[in-house]
Amino acid sequence: MAKALRTLGYVVTRQTGSHLRVTTQQGGEHHEVIPNHSPIKIGTLKGILRNVAAHQGISVPELLERLDL
Repeated sequence: MAKALRTLGYVVTRQTGSHLRVTTQQGGEHHEVIPNHSPIKIGTLKGILRNVAAHQGISVPELLERLDL
């Protein structure tokens, strides 16, 4: 997930245990915490995608297109 978010300017800024914090400066500063698990639980993934889409000002389906997911 962190790798996919790189296309939107997110970079890993911190890792605590099995969680990564990614940050972008595009469109204002935004932080998101991503579990470094495989697979990520569906509810957690939905929440991350919803938050990132809201920050980018786009819908979740449009975000998925941009991320090629």
